[in-house]
Amino acid sequence: MKIADLITWFEAWANPAWCESWDNCGWQIEPGVLQEKTRVLVCLTPTLAVMEEAIAENANLIFAHHPLIFNPLKSLRTGEAIAEMVRLAFTHKIGIYTAHTNFDQVQDGTADVLAQILELKEVTPIGVTQPGLGYGRVGLLEPFLTLQELLVTIQTRLAPPNLIFSPSADLQQTISRVAVLGGSGASYISAVAKTGAQVYLTSDCKFHQFQESRDRNLILIDAGHYATERPACDRLAQKFQSLNLDWVQLSQKDEDFRQFFA
Repeated sequence: MKIADLITWFEAWANPAWCESWDNCGWQIEPGVLQEKTRVLVCLTPTLAVMEEAIAENANLIFAHHPLIFNPLKSLRTGEAIAEMVRLAFTHKIGIYTAHTNFDQVQDGTADVLAQILELKEVTPIGVTQPGLGYGRVGLLEPFLTLQELLVTIQTRLAPPNLIFSPSADLQQTISRVAVLGGSGASYISAVAKTGAQVYLTSDCKFHQFQESRDRNLILIDAGHYATERPACDRLAQKFQSLNLDWVQLSQKDEDFRQFFA
């Protein structure tokens, strides 16, 4: 399968036209590789470490969730990370393609994979964008778990370096309805509260957003941006492996940009 064919296949599933107006989905850099046989490295964030990995593996496409170019560039200068990525992409003929908010909305996208990891049933979007699409997922736990059991499940299956949750008087309370949204999902706290969910798993939550959740009787769990979105990249690599591609690999150089001092 050529790169152009892979992109056509993907965009029929997660159309870049569905991305938000502030977002930048689709081609970030296309250095003339559309007719090449696909050797794709899948990652969460396109960084210089990932680019070096792509060069070492003779990949010709980096398929990322996060955009390389988010805000309009005013200049490209030697020594800057994005400028170096552009230089290396053209020098080694490696395309960079991003699926961001369009990938968040679809079946088997970032939120849907989180719901599957927690084995939620009767799943629906938190915020519907169009029929069959939407941000976040909310569903039922079967069987029900205590809050402590749910926290252990999240820690075991997502392996975040640090798991933060709202103050709770009772870790043994029964949890039956859970909402999830990979990445920065604090803006959906109000919408989640209206779904009847008892727990909301997301990331990048601020101090007062934990306060807001507590005031809405919603247990907020922050597992970190990387831990809540990386599983969807793994699923995407698996989907690509089912196609007739020359080579597919999930990046081993993806990074969680936060470290915690023990």
